[in-house]
Amino acid sequence: MRSSVATATLPASKPTPRGLSAPAVQQKESHVAPQPADDSDHFFWTYTEEPHRTRRMAIIKAHPEVTKLCGPEPLTKYTVAGVVALQVLCAWLLRDTPLLSWQFFLTAYVIGATSNQNLFLAIHEISHNLAFKSPLANRVFAVFANLPIGIPYSASFRPYHLTHHKSLGVDGLDTDLPTAFEALFLDSVAGKAFFCTFQILFYALRPMFVYQLPLTKIHGFNIAVQLLFDYALAQLIGGKAIAYLIMSSFLAGSLHPCAGHFIAEHYVFEKPVADAQNPANKIPIPETYSYYGPLNALTYNVGLHNEHHDFPAIPWTRLPKLNRIAHEFYDDLPTHKSWVNVMWQFILDKDVSLWSRVKREEGGRRVGGGGSWNEEELGANENKGPIPGVR
Repeated sequence: MRSSVATATLPASKPTPRGLSAPAVQQKESHVAPQPADDSDHFFWTYTEEPHRTRRMAIIKAHPEVTKLCGPEPLTKYTVAGVVALQVLCAWLLRDTPLLSWQFFLTAYVIGATSNQNLFLAIHEISHNLAFKSPLANRVFAVFANLPIGIPYSASFRPYHLTHHKSLGVDGLDTDLPTAFEALFLDSVAGKAFFCTFQILFYALRPMFVYQLPLTKIHGFNIAVQLLFDYALAQLIGGKAIAYLIMSSFLAGSLHPCAGHFIAEHYVFEKPVADAQNPANKIPIPETYSYYGPLNALTYNVGLHNEHHDFPAIPWTRLPKLNRIAHEFYDDLPTHKSWVNVMWQFILDKDVSLWSRVKREEGGRRVGGGGSWNEEELGANENKGPIPGVR
């Protein structure tokens, strides 16, 4: 099947980008023993470091001005406020519309799902302290952005997501990785279609099965505010308002064009060469993919995913500028051209499945899990390093 991903292989003879030496491209050796042979495990195991820290340091060396792009984006809070207001308005307008009607479903799919996907990704931005300078203001604002989603999740998302950045692909830490159980039992066209249809549930529930974080004060605040909002909405508008918000959230993570980013970001669509699976060769496998299409306008530029992982402290509005400044580092990286085609190929291509993820045994660390609002315990100090933008 024709691939939806434009790829660029990194053979040893390929000229390296300006400011990045050949050893850096192949990355430092990780002190990991070769993965034992296991016929039931079909993940792509790698024995190199995750690529983003190496590329970040090379970009800063070649273009030190990129560090000035780091910091909060004031536009985020206004965008979030507008989308929250839009969702409350739609819930009110649908108060007398039958749940099982095309008007209700189409509004929830076209407006509601797109809006709630936008809010999912607003919370993603806010988790990196990119709406306000104050960590506490970001924590509270994420709870506000959570309101139209209907279910409290912003407080839990943050530590799991920051751990994803710190521990990309690390088995047992990166909860973005599917488990072997998921990959094994959904390894069919029907299984992959089921995963794409219900992927929001997998992303919501999987982290708790990988490892659990203790309940903190910000979790309690998130739950209390969400329950109060849902109760007030049900009393003032009616139960259909809550149904609209929950349906919007479900569709946002189902067979919706914007939901393609969940799969596009880290699934491997081009099977790695056999040599890359040999631990002795230290050949990195591309594990993050960008998308530069029009849906970025609705999703806080989350498609610029290599750029985001390289510099998590650069907000969505400045990621295109990062790409322009350091384009020689990004021009040859594999990209997706369509999120819709990503889901289509994921379901139908027998060579792409939940197994198609890069895993490593060691590296990174767990972020968060403290018991108070203190930014140290919540991992909010991740922005504070000797080099701006380094996490």
